[in-house]
This record gives sequence, C-alpha cells and structure tokens, in this order.
Amino acid sequence: MERKVQLTEDGSSTIYISEMDETYHSTHGAIQEANHVFLKHGIETLNQSSIAVFEMGFGTGLNALLTSEFANSNQVEVVYKGVEAFPIEEELIKSLNYAKEIGGDSRKNFELIHSIDWNIEQQINTFFSLTKIHEKIEDFVPIPNSIDIVYYDAFGPRAQGEMWQKCILEKMHRMLKPNGIFVTYCAMGQFKRDLKAIGFIVEGKPGPPGKREMTVGIKGA
Repeated sequence: MERKVQLTEDGSSTIYISEMDETYHSTHGAIQEANHVFLKHGIETLNQSSIAVFEMGFGTGLNALLTSEFANSNQVEVVYKGVEAFPIEEELIKSLNYAKEIGGDSRKNFELIHSIDWNIEQQINTFFSLTKIHEKIEDFVPIPNSIDIVYYDAFGPRAQGEMWQKCILEKMHRMLKPNGIFVTYCAMGQFKRDLKAIGFIVEGKPGPPGKREMTVGIKGA
C-alpha cells in the first residue's frame, strides 16, 4: 500500500493512498474537519468530568491529538481507545505537520501518541490516557456499555464498504453506554437508515467545509 503526505486547504497535512484514491482526512482541511466533526459536534457536547472515547480508524493520530488537547485544556479525564489494522509508517508520521499547526504542548503529545506501545494503556498527559489497539475491527470484541462516544473515522463507504456494514455498526452501538453518541463525517442515506434500524436516534448536522452534512447517532437510554 503506497502512502504519501500531502497538504490540505487549511495548511495541515494528510496522507493519500493511491490504490484507493483516498485520503485520511478531508482535502478541504484535515485539522478543520477533525475539530468540526469529532470535537465540536462530538466530545464538546458531553457535559462530563470523565469521558471514554473509542475511535474506529486511529490512522494519523490527529483525532487523538486534538482530544488530548481538549482534555488538558478543559481538565476533563479522557480514556481513549483507538483501533487500527494498518499502522502508518514512522517516516510518514514524522512528516505530518499537526504539532506545528496546533502549537502548545502538541509536539510532545504527538510524539508520545506515536511512540507508545500498541495494546497497552499509557498516560499521554495529566488528563488523557491512550490505548492503541492493533487489530481489525472485525476481530475486535467490545465491552458492552463501556464507551461514552465513538469517533467513526474509517475510510468512506466507496473505498471501504465493509467498514460500514450493519454488523460493524452494531458493535459500536453495543459498546456505547445509554445516551452515548456516535459521530462521523459520513451522511449517506443507507448508512443513516442502518443506524436507525440498529436503534440509534439519528441527527444530521452541518458538515465541515466541503461537505453539506455529517451524522450524529444517539443510543437510547
């Protein structure tokens, strides 16, 4: 799988996979998209002193980095788990410019995020701990009712349709606590119908630049 770094419109970098003709983040702005989808319409909507996050598609670690910054600046305890079947090569990670764009302690946090061992929970900063899970989501067995919010950041249905099957989405529903939320950039009709069939209350939200809409699903109490 050939992967190369490229810049997006907000000046932050992403990774392009030529075989899939797909990028890890929006070409309209990687940091901009992640902040809009996973923070503004995701974790920032939870009024809690401690939050358990599960990310499907750990990828570049950008969502984890932004969430670690959120946790530290708001003094919210975040326990973060991210699953990734195909970790990105170290030389590509070093070429990503997120720390430069975000500033503050992000360089130290980003280096820690990518240097810690897989499958072991480790502390990144005072308020943020991380477990990177090296496993295919098809093989991952979730703990029921253990997660407050799911960041669903798999490649889109066109490129990776198997990640959007009901059996995978049912795992996300199962791991969420009552009233937990599922958030993603995707807003395809069949996907939203599947979420409703599984038992989510589905809400469309304004999308980040380049997308008209995104999706939030709420697990019933």
